[in-house]
Amino acid sequence: MTDLSVLDLSPITQGSTASQSLANSLDLARHAERLGYRRYWLAEHHNMPGIASAATPVVIAHVAGGTKTIRVGAGGIMLPNHAPLVIAEQFGTLAALFPGRIDLGLGRAPGTDMLTARALRRNLESADNFPQDVVELMGYFQPAEEGQRIRAVPGEGQTVPVWILGSSLYGAQLAALLGLPYAFASHFAPAELHHALEVYRTRFQPSAQLDKPYVMLGLNVFAAPTVAEAKLLFSSLQQAFVNLRIGRPGQLPPPVENYDRDLDPAAKTMLAQALSCAVVGSPETVRQGIDAFIRRTGADELMVTAQCFDHAARVRSFEILADVHKSMSKAA
Repeated sequence: MTDLSVLDLSPITQGSTASQSLANSLDLARHAERLGYRRYWLAEHHNMPGIASAATPVVIAHVAGGTKTIRVGAGGIMLPNHAPLVIAEQFGTLAALFPGRIDLGLGRAPGTDMLTARALRRNLESADNFPQDVVELMGYFQPAEEGQRIRAVPGEGQTVPVWILGSSLYGAQLAALLGLPYAFASHFAPAELHHALEVYRTRFQPSAQLDKPYVMLGLNVFAAPTVAEAKLLFSSLQQAFVNLRIGRPGQLPPPVENYDRDLDPAAKTMLAQALSCAVVGSPETVRQGIDAFIRRTGADELMVTAQCFDHAARVRSFEILADVHKSMSKAA
């Protein structure tokens, strides 16, 4: 049965604070661990008033330190924003602190607007060096050779699984070439999903880390006792997407009844496309939606996200999904 994992942006809701959001992330991670989710990933975004996970390795340490067994990682680190050696040292340190529990997902996008990207990395051509930077970073995790002049300490000799993240064919090709697991951002950019999966699976070359293709797909899941309640929870994410696309990113708004009913056609079309990989509804609706998505894509693992305004509702959504998943596993 396909494994389930959690993607958390540590959302800052309207009227709340980053401190509360980070506390909520740890609380959700503890629930996810208890419920049997495989891993808990946090994402790097910058200049986003509604996202508290900008300093991703720091938040990973916060979550890993407050849990015991669940894998914790980055989904992902936007590598062009950083020197590979710095990321090797940071994740080498995390692996030394939490052995066997740290994942490193790498993305090529800046995770922000272009003005902020300039403030982060100074050189916008760094994205062109992404393949070389990935290889350099992976090299720092290898045992040091005699005479090696640049070493990642901590980092060298550490087992830190590296993933390639993407929403286009570029990441699929690179993951296949390097023989790495591939995570596709279908939860917000699904347009190239099936083409990317085909490219990755047909071109995959085995590596020391992975002997056959392994795909994890992002999926929005909003589960509640009733379909109406789930749709209400989903409206917070819908509002956030519209606000982002019109250039007004903000804190995660509270849900609104029948939000999409009065939207203009352009906004409705945008939401239908961007959030087409979403399962919203009651337990039975979720079961059917998850089953159909897995059958359609052949996903090895689902990375589930739920941007709910109410933290208790978000926890409940993941609890409902875990129960549905267990019942599907028993029936398989």
